[in-house]
Amino acid sequence: MNFEILIPITLFICVVYAIKVVVDARTRAKLIASNGSEDLIRSLVQAEALQRRHASLRWGILLLAVGLGFALIEAFGWTEITPGVVAVLLGVTGLGNLAAYAASRKLG
Repeated sequence: MNFEILIPITLFICVVYAIKVVVDARTRAKLIASNGSEDLIRSLVQAEALQRRHASLRWGILLLAVGLGFALIEAFGWTEITPGVVAVLLGVTGLGNLAAYAASRKLG
């Protein structure tokens, strides 16, 4: 596999993420500098904290489901990529997303 192609892709992802972080920080600073109400700032901070928790929950459940899928593939002794193997991985990914959705609705 040609790994030289991964360098520009990784650089692009890093630049986009850095721009997002700067824009978010600038928006928060403008909001605070414009003497926004304390309730508005508090609700924004709480919403961001809730969003981070839900994102962590979703990724945790999703990665756990994908790990379970790989464990199933290993348990069945499949060593080649076949449509059945791909179906198992897609199925557990879908189940992980559904479980994360259910968990976020319950917590929300």
